[in-house]
Amino acid sequence: MNDVISPLRRIPVSVIDSPLILLHASDNIAVARRAIEKGATLATRDGSTIHCSVAIPFGHKIAVSEIASGEPVRKFGQNIGVATRSIQPGDWVHSHNLAAGELRLDYAIGSDVPPAPTPVLGRTFDGYRRADGKAGTRNYIAIVSTVNCAATTSKLVAQRVTRDLLERYPNVDGVVALTHKGGCALQYGGDDHRQLARTLAGFAKHANVGAYLLLGLGCETAPASFLTETHGLVQLNGKNGGPGRGMPVMTIQEQGGIRKTTDAAFGALADLLPEADKARREPIPVSELMLGLECGGSDGYSGVTANPALGLASDLLVAHGGTAILAETSEIYGGEHTLTRRAVSREVGEKLLDLIRWWEKYAGMFGVEIDNNPSPGNKAGGLTTIYEKSLGAIAKGGSTALRGVYHYAEPVTEKGFVFMDTPGFDPASVTGMVAGGANLVAFTTGRGSCFGCKPVPSLKICTNTPTYDRMSDDMDIDAGVILSGVSVEEVGRRIFEKLIAVASGEKTKSEEQGIGDEEFCPWSIGPTL
Repeated sequence: MNDVISPLRRIPVSVIDSPLILLHASDNIAVARRAIEKGATLATRDGSTIHCSVAIPFGHKIAVSEIASGEPVRKFGQNIGVATRSIQPGDWVHSHNLAAGELRLDYAIGSDVPPAPTPVLGRTFDGYRRADGKAGTRNYIAIVSTVNCAATTSKLVAQRVTRDLLERYPNVDGVVALTHKGGCALQYGGDDHRQLARTLAGFAKHANVGAYLLLGLGCETAPASFLTETHGLVQLNGKNGGPGRGMPVMTIQEQGGIRKTTDAAFGALADLLPEADKARREPIPVSELMLGLECGGSDGYSGVTANPALGLASDLLVAHGGTAILAETSEIYGGEHTLTRRAVSREVGEKLLDLIRWWEKYAGMFGVEIDNNPSPGNKAGGLTTIYEKSLGAIAKGGSTALRGVYHYAEPVTEKGFVFMDTPGFDPASVTGMVAGGANLVAFTTGRGSCFGCKPVPSLKICTNTPTYDRMSDDMDIDAGVILSGVSVEEVGRRIFEKLIAVASGEKTKSEEQGIGDEEFCPWSIGPTL
């Protein structure tokens, strides 16, 4: 199939009849606004009627015109797969009659670069100005494990920081142990080692980290010395941490075991806590916010409500001079042409396509098809193919020009809308964006993903009201109100204003519950030796 439709902008939501949502005039399916009973008769946009042959779950697809076997199924004005059998108006369209098929895309790099938005100046948030000039939204102390062998020790140190102790340092948000499953059995200096080092250093030097210590075993392939030599981890991040003040580096073997290391590291925290507590919030331009865009537990409404609304919030942030990072390369697959057309240069567009080709090769090495990406939960929520999932996910990126493409955990230096290569696994994806500098995360979900990410606040945006109501302790914003008539623009502005409030210190639902200690997950590309 050939897909040369202009790339997605903001997705309009037009109603054929109250139970149906048509997303584009060329679509041959609509999305069920609510569950539709078998035998229901529904009006179409041209005044005719269709009869539902089976019950249609809410968020799922229903055919609004005949689709012959082998013909494209269209959603968002784009091809999302091919019919595997003849589909009649009123039929449920899902895995039993829709497959990904072969997709041929016209990338047309740079053919539809949107003009820069009108700049918005003067807006500020209350954040932490660091000695290196970066802007933080939180103030944590991090215990950075170089290897899994030091993970338990790092956690033991963090657990000794009691609530009573933290109350003596009101400007410190907490102590987080950044532990992981790697750090050894990899090629020294190889791609995996350098990527891990980039990730660990990105967190240690992150603007949301006021102070840190490195903790290792001592014999690992990825030692602390590699970090200090290649990434310059030699100073505190606090504004009052003067030049030459080094951070602690400890190994369990040199300290004489776990108990002695725990005691020594806790003693080091006694120095770090008062130093980090000196930080104070101050007005900082919104242009210094860097937003990581993530979706998880997606459903059939993700590309209809939450993701387009977040896309509008992304556009607003870009207009204010900030940065929005789209990620998850395996979840833009089949929709990447809508991004290459927005690329500001051929170099940017080709860099994105190089990532797509790498992923095809990478998946093929293990006999994996990228279209296996939609999870059983995604499919239960109404998504069928990776193309459908990707087109909805890309909506988070709004409608501005694509200004840069970054490798995993690479420091993001461009302002505006950019892309980072990450896997679709949420913890690994967000870890990469945070390592790259994201000081806020906006996370959309339809099925109800519970996600936090210390040291960066994660705003949860729900695609539908039933899930929001059921999981109100975990969800920050209900984008499902779009299905009841509230505009995408209005919800997008609510998200943007909430992001400013969160950046200024307002806690998200995940922060209120203390979530975020276990979500640090550096992506390992292998092999494990």
